[in-house]
Amino acid sequence: MRWLGFILVFAYILVQVAEYWLRSMNLRHMKVHAAEIPAGFEGSIDAALLEKTLAYTAERATLASAESIVTAAALVAALLSGLFDAYNTWVHSLRLPFVAEGVIFFLLIDYATTLISAPFGIYSTFRIEQRYGFNTMTPGLWVADLLKGLALSTALMGAVLAGAFFIVERSPAYWWLFVWGFFLVFSVFMMYIAPYVIEPLFNKYSPVDAGLQERIREMMRRAGIEVRRVFTMDASRRSRHANAYFTGIGRVKRIVLFDTIISTLDESEILAVLAHEAGHWKKRHILKRMAAFEAASLAGLFLAAYLLRSDFLTAAFGLHEATFFAKAALLAFIAGIVSFPLTPLLSALSRRHEYEADTFATGLAPRPEALASGLIKLSRDNLSNLHPHPLYAAFYYSHPPVVDRVRKILQEAGRRTV
Repeated sequence: MRWLGFILVFAYILVQVAEYWLRSMNLRHMKVHAAEIPAGFEGSIDAALLEKTLAYTAERATLASAESIVTAAALVAALLSGLFDAYNTWVHSLRLPFVAEGVIFFLLIDYATTLISAPFGIYSTFRIEQRYGFNTMTPGLWVADLLKGLALSTALMGAVLAGAFFIVERSPAYWWLFVWGFFLVFSVFMMYIAPYVIEPLFNKYSPVDAGLQERIREMMRRAGIEVRRVFTMDASRRSRHANAYFTGIGRVKRIVLFDTIISTLDESEILAVLAHEAGHWKKRHILKRMAAFEAASLAGLFLAAYLLRSDFLTAAFGLHEATFFAKAALLAFIAGIVSFPLTPLLSALSRRHEYEADTFATGLAPRPEALASGLIKLSRDNLSNLHPHPLYAAFYYSHPPVVDRVRKILQEAGRRTV
């Protein structure tokens, strides 16, 4: 391996160390403030719950660190030991057609990644989540989900890879542009079919109570959003964590409520949570994020096409076969390093959108303050960290810390009720 390869591996290790340091700093900060009950949360949480939250967060952080260490060690070992070189040479020696070789190359890597992460998923589900009262999944259901997920990822990933490599083979000069268009069309297609084809493979959906459904539709009509159906999902088969989401594309939307959120929140709070989601649609946050992502993807593919013309990456890592697929995998490795400093910028944009959606919800929901009370209940029942370190939150929180959200929501609700 040449000096460039060693520099890139060292940079990757530095990123892993930085992520570990951020997690550790976040835990230390949480321990310092563990006994503090934030304003607005009085009566909803107590010292015992805060202690339980600290323990839950610490265990999850420890497991996340262990998984990242094992994954990083496996990747670095594969690059330094020549295992990745041997794998690339073996796949190329099969003398498969270009498209088939690429599909096999990346599918087998995906399987290896799944194999490495599976023990951590098992421990998370049946030890940590079980210990804190969240897990409702049986081992049989976990295995069934794993097998269905593998089959689904094989089919979808195989189709995407085959399509992309077919384009690369047919258009060596402009593949980056056509692949970008292919990915865009495929992602929009998946947004259409996922609610009807993929999601029912894992969960059962049934219409919510007619009265609640009509009140949701009426609220959404006031926001100019047409909702075709409102469903409840049997999330409690797997976990007691609560959530809700919009799905669909175009003018007609579909709302899905976890059955756990229906049992946790009252009707006004459910409406407020959905008003928040409506805010994302009305503020065009989804469209803006898609536009930004697609612009970045186009630029990334253009740059990748330029870099893949050279064999400098395979030379830097001492690979004997300068295959297109090995170079693409190494570029993905580098992209993970380069994207780390951009993480807080993307998180800041997401948090800004969340604040805008909160403000919108206080104007749409029947009770402006209901979103705050709903968030307090959800953070309490999900054992959410109420005292994240500001730097950790700046890096990784796609949503503002719940204490900050509650404070701003109550301030906005107070202005609206004056």
